[in-house]
Formats: sequence, structure tokens, C-alpha cells
Amino acid sequence: MKRAALICLFLCIVALGFCKIRIEVKVKNPLPLPESGLYLAASFNNWNPGDPAFKLAQKDANTYFIELVQEYEHFEYKLTQGSWAYVESDSTGAFIPSRQFNYQAGQTIVKIALTGWEKRAFYQMVIKQIPYNTPHDATLYLAGNFNNWNPRDEAHRLHRQANGTYQVNFSTELERIEFKFTRGTWSSVEGQENGRMRPNRVLFRSKIRANQPLEFEIATWEDLSGSGNFLAFAWYDIFILFAALQGFLLVLAIPTIQDFNRKANRWLVFLLFFVSCILLIRTIGNQRDIAQVFPFLQFVPDFLLLAYPPAFYLYVRRLLFQSDQFSPKVLLHFIPSALQIFAYTPFLLAEVAALKVDVVSHDAQGWWAVNAVAVFGWFSNAFYTYLCLHSIQGYRKQSQRSYSYEENLHFLLTVLIITGVCLLLWAFTLVVAAIGYLNHREIWLFTENSADLIWLIFSFIPHLLGYFAIHQPEIFKVAQPVSLFNVTPELPIEEVKAGHLSDKKSEDLSDENLQRLKQQVEAYMLQHKPYVNPKLTLNELAGMLKLPPYLLSKVINEGYDVNFFDFINTYRIEEFKRRMEDPHFQHYTLLSIAFEVGFNSKTAFNRSFKKITNQSPSEFFQTVKV
Repeated sequence: MKRAALICLFLCIVALGFCKIRIEVKVKNPLPLPESGLYLAASFNNWNPGDPAFKLAQKDANTYFIELVQEYEHFEYKLTQGSWAYVESDSTGAFIPSRQFNYQAGQTIVKIALTGWEKRAFYQMVIKQIPYNTPHDATLYLAGNFNNWNPRDEAHRLHRQANGTYQVNFSTELERIEFKFTRGTWSSVEGQENGRMRPNRVLFRSKIRANQPLEFEIATWEDLSGSGNFLAFAWYDIFILFAALQGFLLVLAIPTIQDFNRKANRWLVFLLFFVSCILLIRTIGNQRDIAQVFPFLQFVPDFLLLAYPPAFYLYVRRLLFQSDQFSPKVLLHFIPSALQIFAYTPFLLAEVAALKVDVVSHDAQGWWAVNAVAVFGWFSNAFYTYLCLHSIQGYRKQSQRSYSYEENLHFLLTVLIITGVCLLLWAFTLVVAAIGYLNHREIWLFTENSADLIWLIFSFIPHLLGYFAIHQPEIFKVAQPVSLFNVTPELPIEEVKAGHLSDKKSEDLSDENLQRLKQQVEAYMLQHKPYVNPKLTLNELAGMLKLPPYLLSKVINEGYDVNFFDFINTYRIEEFKRRMEDPHFQHYTLLSIAFEVGFNSKTAFNRSFKKITNQSPSEFFQTVKV
């Protein structure tokens, strides 16, 4: 009797263990894809929307069913037509949460109604790998532009699967989806491997295939990335940091240079201090610990884009032309910078928590403000680079009417070359970013690396100025070209052609007077050789000849059809040729002879020799040897 009772109890248990749950679905409206049928996507089949093992059978025209062996006390599920592009919704097409099944004793049938189909896409996100130092009890969430960037949205919590992955399903009507994974707060958001903030992940609805699980790997968490120590700085951050320190040292050193050009270098000191502060802020502002406390530092480096170009242009103007008076017109150059400050004020004054969301969500107003500054900044830098080049060219033309030597402007040209390289890379980055945005391509890694490279190249400028300050401090003492009529030139400089210099002091020279003055000048040049003075100026030679500077200029321009610079260098070239043939100078090098006759640099000597003789010095030397 006992044995029979035990057998009956065992059979009941087995029967209960293998009892089936029948899910019946009443379809209220025709299926969008009648030939595809219905499928069950559930937590026990990895939410596969088209699993043939869980396709519902059709009972009649409007009823479908599936029988499941009862081995799950609880599971979540949804009905699909074979892909997440066709998933059930309410009668209006709006998203509905996953259905829940909780087993109750004696339950054998579940009847549900299918009222509609979603009008938006459904996405299945799977995290295949998380950082090794992720806390074992961590809960992962999905935050994006589809849930107002809520870092702890329970509706978008990821569920750990049996295979160790994390998974979440959600739907949205957005075409462009931006998102990040968090551990519940913005301080514990995912980051890059180097510990820096990771740009938003981006998906485009049109680029995703149906039934395609979206798989991701998390490189690191910002709060667990090990930032806050020196090793967290990338090598380019260290280089930029040293550039900032170099700039601060120059700010202290330049005013100590004896007889330095105060009018110009006040601007240079201000400019170096501003650039160094920006480089320092950008370097430390990218570090996670600082960015979490002071997120507004992410916006500060942008102020360099519009403020630096006019500031450097004004420095060049004062260095070359030493304008004494401060004109209110100078402030017009900084109107774009003032507008930028106005546009950025809401972010600079925002609460930390709100600003973090704005930064990560690319708030519409802020996002377009930042991009507008990037585009306008390029045009501003290109425009002022052109003005600087035009100013240097104008300065050289004017100085050749008064000076017999070339100023050392190589450092200015080198700075402009560095700026030009930055502009080329900047333009390429903007074009690629625009193409990527229009073609729904995620190119954040390229744009970020490109921005780092641009900042790295730009940071060579303080290093360059530091080198010149040590090895060639005379570049900070560029003298003022003497105006022929005591007028301080304004930029841009218009070229003044020979024969068109006129003033109240000027007078027409008769041929007789011109020839008499030419003879006087030539006799003095041959007898006294003033051209061997490398710093000879028009005013000095006019004083030696006891002639007004304007009159001497007219004699040179009209009598020889050259400017003062070429006039003096012609005598220097002739003296160079004479000494080349003199046995006394046979042991001299070409360059040493060039310095002996009055040239102040190898470049000026080679350029003038080629211009006047149509030969290079080495070619002439070979001719003499033959």
C-alpha cells in the first residue's frame, strides 16, 4: 500500500514537472506580415525575435498559440513577427513594457490580446565585456537621448545573462541615437582606456539590420580608470603642459631683456600668458577628477579660437610699426570673442549636475554654439594669418626704403607656418566631420585625435618663442622703420612705388640737379664706404651727405630706379667681388667676406647677390676660380 502511494506521488510530481503552459494570443488587427506569423521573444531564449523553436501555431484566423513546458517560474516576453522591426505595442503603436509570466499552481493557459504594432524600432543591446575592476554587485544602465540622459533609469537597466553578458531591450522613434553606459551616476560613466571622457556612442536607425543584436565592450569606468596620478597624462598632454610652463617662464623673462621693445612686448607678454593659461586649462581640464568637479573647463579652451588671432596680429603690428596710440578701433577685433563669451555664459554659470548632462547630451544650443565657434574660428584664424603675412610683406617693402639690412623676422614666419599647418588639419577635420554627420558615420575617434594633434602642433609656438628668446633675443628689439615723412604707417600697408613719393617738402629734380647729386653720392660712397656699416639707414647716410632724407630718397629712386636697400647692397656686392679677387682675402670664407662688406645675414647676402648678379655666390666663385 505504501509502495503504491509513493508511486502515485512520484507520478504526480513528474506530471506537475512536465505540465504545459499554453499561451493563446487573440489578434485584434490583421498582421502587418501575414506570411511571417508570430514569434515569442523571451528572456529564456536570449530575446531572439525570430527563434523557429518558439513560433506560434495558428488555431484560427485570429488566434495563435504556443505550448511551453513549465520549467520557468518567471520570465519576460514579447510577441514579434520575426524581427524587432515588428514588435507588439498598444493600440496606438506606442511602446509597452515586456510581458511578465509568474507561475501560479494549477495554471495551464494564459490568454492575451495583441492590439497593435510598434511604429518605432526596437533595439537589443548586449555588453560582451566589462572592465576587470567592475564591482561584482554593480548594476549597469543605459542613458541616452531617448530617456533624457537619465543615468539610473530602471526602464533601461541591463540584465545579466547566464553567459555573463549584459542585455537590455528598448525602442525609440529617433533616427540618431546617442547613448552611454553607466553604473547609475555620471561620475561612474564609461570612459576611454586612457581615462579621459568618452564621446557619446552613436547609432543610426537606417544603418541597423533587422534581428541584429548590438554588441559592445566597455573599456573602462571613469571613476575606476586610475586617473588622478601623473601616469594618467598622455604623452601629448605632458608636452602641452610643458609648453604652458614655457610660456609662463617667457612672461617673466621677456621684460628683463635689455632695451626690449616695450610697445610690442606688452602685447606678447599678455598673449603668452593667455595662451599658456588656455594650454594649462585644456591639459588639466581633460583629467576626469577635475572635469567631474569643474565641467565648465571643457568650454574654456574654445576662447583661444577667436581671441588669439587678433591678439597675435596686434602684436605683429606693434613689433613692426610700434604704433604709440591706443585706438578704440582695436576693440573691434575682439567683438567675436565678446559674442562667444555671451554665448557660453549659460554653460559657464550652470550648476555642475546640469552642465554634466548638457556636455554629455550635446544640448542643442550648446552643441551648435561650439560647432559655430569651431567653423568661425577657422575663418578668423585664416583671415588674421593673411593680415600678418601682408603686414610682414609691407614692413619689408617699407624698410627697404629706409634700411640697408633685413630684420630677423624668421620667428614670425615660423609661427605663421605652424598656424598654417594647424589650419590645414583643422579644415580637413571640419570637412570629414561634416561628411560623417551627413552620412550617419560615427567618427568621434578621428575628430578627437585630430583635435589633439592640432593642439599639439599649436603648443610648439611657446617652445619656439622660448628658443628664440634664448638664442636670438634681438628679435624682441625690432626697430621702427623711419617714415620718409614722419608719418607712422597704418596697416594694411599700401605699396609706394618709386617715383611717386611726394610731400610738401619734395620738389621736382631737374636733370642737371639729379646728375650733380648722383655724382656727389657716388663720390662719397666710393671714398668713405659707408655701406660696410651693417646698420646703415637712409637718415644716417643723408646726414653724412648733408642732404634731407626725402631728397636723398628721390635721388636714389629716380636716379638709379632702385630703393635704398638695393642701392646699398649693390655697393656691397661690388665690394665683395673686389675682395674676392684680392689675395689678402683668399683665406676668408664667402660668408665672412659678406659680413665684412656689410651684410648682416647669410640669407640677405644670398638673396641680394642673386637679385643683382643673376648668379648665386657659389656660381660666381666658380667663375672667378676659372
